[in-house]
Amino acid sequence: MTAWLAANMAPVMFSALVLFLLIGYPVAFSLAAVGMLFGWIGIEFGMLTPALLQALPDRVFGIMRNEILLAVPFFTFMGLILERSGLAEELLDTVGQIFGGVRGGLAYAVVFVGALLAATTGVVAATVIAMGLISLPIMLRYGYHPRLATGVIAASGTLAQIIPPSLVLIVMADVLGRSVGDMYKGALLPGLILTGLYALYVFANTKIWPERAPALPPEARTLHGRALAKRVVLALIPPLALIFLVLGTIFIGWATPTEGGAMGAVGALILAGLKGRLKRDMLTESMASTARITSFVIFILIGASVFSLTFRAVDGDLWVEHLLTSLPGGVLGFLIFVNLLVFLLAFFLDFFEISFIILPLLAPVAAKLGIDLVWFGVLIGVNMQTSFMHPPFGFALFYLRSVAPPSVRTTDLYWGAAPFLAIQLFMVFLIIAFPELVSWGLDDATTLSDPGEIVLPESGGSSLLDSGDFEGLFGPPPVGSEP
Repeated sequence: MTAWLAANMAPVMFSALVLFLLIGYPVAFSLAAVGMLFGWIGIEFGMLTPALLQALPDRVFGIMRNEILLAVPFFTFMGLILERSGLAEELLDTVGQIFGGVRGGLAYAVVFVGALLAATTGVVAATVIAMGLISLPIMLRYGYHPRLATGVIAASGTLAQIIPPSLVLIVMADVLGRSVGDMYKGALLPGLILTGLYALYVFANTKIWPERAPALPPEARTLHGRALAKRVVLALIPPLALIFLVLGTIFIGWATPTEGGAMGAVGALILAGLKGRLKRDMLTESMASTARITSFVIFILIGASVFSLTFRAVDGDLWVEHLLTSLPGGVLGFLIFVNLLVFLLAFFLDFFEISFIILPLLAPVAAKLGIDLVWFGVLIGVNMQTSFMHPPFGFALFYLRSVAPPSVRTTDLYWGAAPFLAIQLFMVFLIIAFPELVSWGLDDATTLSDPGEIVLPESGGSSLLDSGDFEGLFGPPPVGSEP
């Protein structure tokens, strides 16, 4: 029994983690508990040395010293301030007035505002809830089909997942050991194309089923001429200026992502102050929510670090590598398998959990296959968008259900999400078929056919989760393992 366990410690450890997650234990504590448990088992069986666990404090303090992760609270705080300052309401009302006379105009407005909010707030829940509260009743009142109305709102809200300054791109950049700026540059064009595909789907609906997306009647369009122009300037210029302040300075190299996030947080406070909505209660709530979200990310990262330390010590990274490199089809077979895996896991895990648990296992294999990790991260990021749209577990559907009127059935939400889920999967196909959609803006971009320019990491793909500083701590190799 001992010999069998020593030879199969890695798959048993991974299976134990899956079991803990299925039982329902919190992800952070499941990761840490499984890592500590199997670390103790390895020490008791003589497979590992006690010195292994002495590396844990250094890893935890390394997480705390990581300046990249400072961007998480900055961007979170910026998004919460903007969401509570009424930015979404003003944008939706203004853009709705502009496009209202066009058939499907409200749906186009939702897509456009969803992309704009994604580039300013970066918070999916806030975007979906805000648009659901404001736009959904108006769309239903003027005759929009419930499936089209709910689908376009949920899908447009998920653009915050892939359009910078997405929080998940920051986390994935750190896990992959790549620049946040490169991740932002790589994700920008796919995010914009996805926005265009959503608008194209709305256009197709207006041509095939024109009764599903009528134009607003003249009495509903209250702004005209100079009044409309004034509203456009006051509603659109501030968020566009903030987008340049945050993303523009990062893209042209004037600021790091952390500095851009800090400027964005200050800019959000200034905008809220100019609108007269910077109240003490709003500020306190935003700070508390920022602390909760940041703590959630850090605790999962600490748990993942504990798990990965033991998992690598028992040659788990080699087990995963042998498992994935033996797949038929080479690079294409690997990509198909990985995307199917992420798509299925998104039914049960959210994007942070996939980033911290699955991505560190996949990244080293992708690098050794000659796949650029920035391209790979953007591909997985687009795929993880589906976690928000999966019926019946999609988080965006949950958010929208919580604010939708009783007249909207849950089945309408599910059927409305299905076409946009297919569009997201089509975007995954486009990125695989045309890698330059991601690599066009990168300085030293590589392609799938050019593995020679990849610098392969010796210890995995994560700057935090896979460190090579523990040589000699792992003790003798497990019984039955390859030399």
